[in-house]
Amino acid sequence: MIQYLILMLKGMAMGAADVVPGVSGGTIAFISGIYEQLIDNISNISINSFKIWFEKGFKTFWTQINGTFFLYLFLGIGISVFSLAKFVSYLLVEFPILVWSFFFGLIISSVWLIFKVIEKWSLTLFFMTAVGAAFAYYLTRVDTIGFIDSEWYIILSGAIAICAMILPGISGAFILIILGTYDKVLNAIGDKNFLIISLFAFGCLFGLFSFARLLKYLFSNFKSYTIAVLMGFMIGSLNKVWPWKETIIKSKEEIIQYNILPSDFAGESYILSASLLFLLGFFVIIIFDRFSPNHIKK
Repeated sequence: MIQYLILMLKGMAMGAADVVPGVSGGTIAFISGIYEQLIDNISNISINSFKIWFEKGFKTFWTQINGTFFLYLFLGIGISVFSLAKFVSYLLVEFPILVWSFFFGLIISSVWLIFKVIEKWSLTLFFMTAVGAAFAYYLTRVDTIGFIDSEWYIILSGAIAICAMILPGISGAFILIILGTYDKVLNAIGDKNFLIISLFAFGCLFGLFSFARLLKYLFSNFKSYTIAVLMGFMIGSLNKVWPWKETIIKSKEEIIQYNILPSDFAGESYILSASLLFLLGFFVIIIFDRFSPNHIKK
């Protein structure tokens, strides 16, 4: 029971990480020593597993998939997500510049952390990083339009975001920022909007079981190339996290945001406070990396 409680605490750390853009739940799984077990357990779940349920009973099925592991891990993740979501939503509404400055620091520092994972860089890897950055930047330039509220898009967001849990280096929350659904999902969790939560959860389950083996294959066989693309994705996506923006509401279904300099911001720009929070976010990841086990850094 003590081991399972420790597993739940590790899940809480992963959940807390995935609420904050720039910190990867997969990285937390690495550091806490459960990454390989998580990947293996997910890969073990298949159609045959459910056949065992019908043929040999639920108990055998539960043992086959190591269900107790998932129960305590996701219980911990859920506790963190539901307890932190409303608080983060409040901060985003009341202090958006300060919050995004902190996130900006987190992400830049995470890029440096990922950069060190690749021991030997080549022109090909730099090219793939540039491609990832260009693609992500293009995504951030797409105007936020009405389909973000569509049910299918919420499901798609969940399916894509869950991949971050099994690929270290980019958080599920960060993926949601790129897709434009971060605020919507966060508010739904804080407001107990079970329709959106259910759609998002369905997408997460679909993505988890659909892409787990593919991501495991890519990470196992093309680790450096995968990491390079992910790093480029994060670099290009910094455009989305820039704290100072000018918002133009063309209609109820079309909102356009432009990045501007702090000096051009119409309201209080909070330059000093934003700079301090940027540095705080940056050094949180540096300290996190400094005290992580050596095998994580290789």
